[in-house]
Amino acid sequence: MSRPLSFTATRALGVQADEFETRAPKPRVVVTGGSGKLGRHTVVELVEHGWEVINFDIQRPPADAPKDAIFMHTDLESMGEVMENLVDVDTKYKGIDAIVHLAALPAPGMMASSRQFQLNAIATYNILEASRKLGIKNLVLASSETLLGLPLNPWLPDYIPMDENSPRRPESAYSLSKLVGEVMSEEYARWDPTTKIVSLRFSNVQSPEDYAAFETWQHDPLIRKWNLFGYIDARDGGQAIRKSLEYKATGHHQFLIANNNTTMRAPNAELVAACFPGIPYTPTKGRNDTLLSIEKAKRVLGFAPKYDWK
Repeated sequence: MSRPLSFTATRALGVQADEFETRAPKPRVVVTGGSGKLGRHTVVELVEHGWEVINFDIQRPPADAPKDAIFMHTDLESMGEVMENLVDVDTKYKGIDAIVHLAALPAPGMMASSRQFQLNAIATYNILEASRKLGIKNLVLASSETLLGLPLNPWLPDYIPMDENSPRRPESAYSLSKLVGEVMSEEYARWDPTTKIVSLRFSNVQSPEDYAAFETWQHDPLIRKWNLFGYIDARDGGQAIRKSLEYKATGHHQFLIANNNTTMRAPNAELVAACFPGIPYTPTKGRNDTLLSIEKAKRVLGFAPKYDWK
């Protein structure tokens, strides 16, 4: 074990002794899928807020990724590889304080349904089980708005705005894998009451370059009916993840994460009348306020979206 630096040594290094003694190490977080659309913005958000970030992915990060974030090629379907990389990797790091699990096929229909379900479900299981074995008790998992029955065809929501109390109705292998992830999280949190697992039900994630497409559906609200006209900027998704990591709690918690507004310029009353006639609708305060309620995330996490398509 190395010995503490003397007062003289710290002064020679340009560090005040009291500053050296009180400076805390950065908390260390693994972000799975840190090279993806949501992941890359999450890595930036966490680095900027004092986290040491390790990106577990099979794709290398983009060229503009933070240079001090560590990349580890990790096959999340391999429990052995997940366990080994969480324990330590040579001289790069040892021990993990928290995990953000984003890695998954991000939408329905990207490959054979059985393969999509297998990949998403086993990766989530491996993360949860490895965390249990290693005593990692602060986890944030990417769930999905699709658990609420999206796309909204053929069935219709029970009420609008939808919220965390809306029934879970998976309609695809993808959304079923997300439901399995939430159910597993509930049980892992029950097995260890000192663990916190947050499932974030992200709406349709958008990067700044995606906003040009929003003009193409303003003439026809049916184009965006499928998810109640919802979306979330990837940068705000990163904020929701950071605040979930900071949230002091135990147990399993679920939050819808969407933007403050819809993808449409038309007012909500007009959109609901055109696309969801007869569905109970509680008018929102603003004419374009999100119809995927984020009141719980605002109240509990302090979530406050900053970026929108307008």
